[in-house]
Amino acid sequence: MRYSLLLINQEAQDAGVTEEDMAPFRVAFDEYGKALEAAGVLLAAEILEPAAATTTVTLRGGSLQVQDGPFADTKEKLAGVFLVDLPDLDAAIAWAERCPGAQYGVLEIRPSAISFAEGQWRPVG
Repeated sequence: MRYSLLLINQEAQDAGVTEEDMAPFRVAFDEYGKALEAAGVLLAAEILEPAAATTTVTLRGGSLQVQDGPFADTKEKLAGVFLVDLPDLDAAIAWAERCPGAQYGVLEIRPSAISFAEGQWRPVG
């Protein structure tokens, strides 16, 4: 089963976190990514730019609307995504618990429903 582990947290500049504060977490995320990879469960991982770099696109009534910033202005922001292939939710919870981001943010675990691969959409699972 594929799961997305969605890392959601307050952005560093909003929380007063310095580059020095982040150094141990960078090491921890490196180790976490390597552990996922060594276990053979990592499909992809992305740490995202701050929400200020977001562009939101909508199409309503045939009219394209492009807006700077995220769709919703919230204190916590989507910061990263780990796409993993695991046997079940318990395994996903165990990996989410190991994520360094769980110490200062939250990990939302969401099962994949449909995946696009080899030119077509297919159910996952």
